[in-house]
Amino acid sequence: MLRKDGRDNEDLRDVNIERGVNKYAEGSCLIEIGDTRVLCTASVEEVQPRWMKDTDQGWVTAEYSMLPRSTAERTQRESSAGRRQGRGMEIERLIGRSLRAVTNLQALGPRTITVDCDVLQADGGTRCAAITGGYVALAEACAWLKQKNRVKVWPLEAQVAAVSLGIVAGEMLLDLTYEEDSRAAVDMNLVMTSRGGVVEVQATAEGTPFSVSQLGQMMTLGQKGLRGLLTIQAEALADLKTS
Repeated sequence: MLRKDGRDNEDLRDVNIERGVNKYAEGSCLIEIGDTRVLCTASVEEVQPRWMKDTDQGWVTAEYSMLPRSTAERTQRESSAGRRQGRGMEIERLIGRSLRAVTNLQALGPRTITVDCDVLQADGGTRCAAITGGYVALAEACAWLKQKNRVKVWPLEAQVAAVSLGIVAGEMLLDLTYEEDSRAAVDMNLVMTSRGGVVEVQATAEGTPFSVSQLGQMMTLGQKGLRGLLTIQAEALADLKTS
């Protein structure tokens, strides 16, 4: 099936990662996956969460938000609404878990890195773009710490990236746009590391349940897409000093 944007079923959208887009943040990047654009900034603070006080470990956490006109119609800012949305809280917990999965918190030392992921424009896969770009911003922040001699060893043990996929009109598709996602009978997000470890699998049937065989096929397709994303990440970070 040829998709509306001309891709084959197993193709990623065009991906671009631009580093160093914020002069104040210790790490930053703008990630573009098709028409989805997410600004990721990593901020280093020499404080620990209260529950980690008196330990030598650090912490990596994340925050996520969609700007009011990142979608076709304006949405109200959460600060104006006076309450957090459950979706945003769930996504930022996922981003934080994904980044911590590849971070040696002991090597990071008693500090916190907060990765802010702000969706400038959404066309499907925003959480996946946030994780993939968030890792790049985190790596930049770790390189800053290394350059300042605030960490002794490189604290990142692997890369991490995420991709969306699903079953649309009976076809298995990689990297769904919003239009495809809205019609999907099965929607899946896959987060994995460059060492092949699975961080999270989110797979949901919207109607008819999918089979274990289909789950295996989606895992295989997702891994193919992740190999492409991890390669693009590595290319974006090729000149980063880690030692």
